[in-house]
Amino acid sequence: MPNATTIRPEEAAHFGKLAAEWWNPAGSSAMLHKLNPVRLGFIREQIDLHLHGDSRDLKPLAGKRALDVGCGAGLLCEPLARLGAAVTGVDAAAENIAAAAAHAQGAGLAVDYRCGDLAALGLGQFDLVTSMEVIEHVADKGVFIAALAASLAPGGLMILSTPNRTARSRLLLVEAAERLGAVPRGTHHWADFITPEELREELAVHGLAMGEPCGITWSPLQGLHLSDDLSLNYIVTVTAA
Repeated sequence: MPNATTIRPEEAAHFGKLAAEWWNPAGSSAMLHKLNPVRLGFIREQIDLHLHGDSRDLKPLAGKRALDVGCGAGLLCEPLARLGAAVTGVDAAAENIAAAAAHAQGAGLAVDYRCGDLAALGLGQFDLVTSMEVIEHVADKGVFIAALAASLAPGGLMILSTPNRTARSRLLLVEAAERLGAVPRGTHHWADFITPEELREELAVHGLAMGEPCGITWSPLQGLHLSDDLSLNYIVTVTAA
């Protein structure tokens, strides 16, 4: 591998500074709290489709291992644990892992949190691998995807979400959102965003097939919601090719 790590220290430091407020829906991570239910709706639907499950099942991931990479303070890990999975969360910032572990303990949830670079942790393979709004922050997208691919068990499901690199995302996600305080300054670097076509090609290099992307967009009436509009953000399923 060309790089020993996919972690950018400056990115880990930036998000680590937000750890104390991560679970505050009115704090610096307020946008994530609005985004999380939208992502969860997509994830649950895809779990049921992939496992041929029943949408009424409260624990569709019972007996399954789930991995969330770039987990922050655990906003996705905890719902996955409630769906029955044995969950492992990985993050580059030690502050986030400490906040995640404390919150999970307070909620009575057993989540295995690890700090470090995924490829170096030797965690084995998982039935479900998720990484939400992370690939745009890593040092080497190819190396990162290789580590994700190695973590996916045969027959497993991967779900990724990330901003698209478009003129609209530059205007709304970087310029407007950061200037208006919707997200902390320095969170997004537009040049690091990846288009669906680029992501599909990079996944294919590592033996992975990408499903049709679903957009996540915003409107005054609906707020954040799933859409055919990919111009801001998109979420996709990934399986072995």
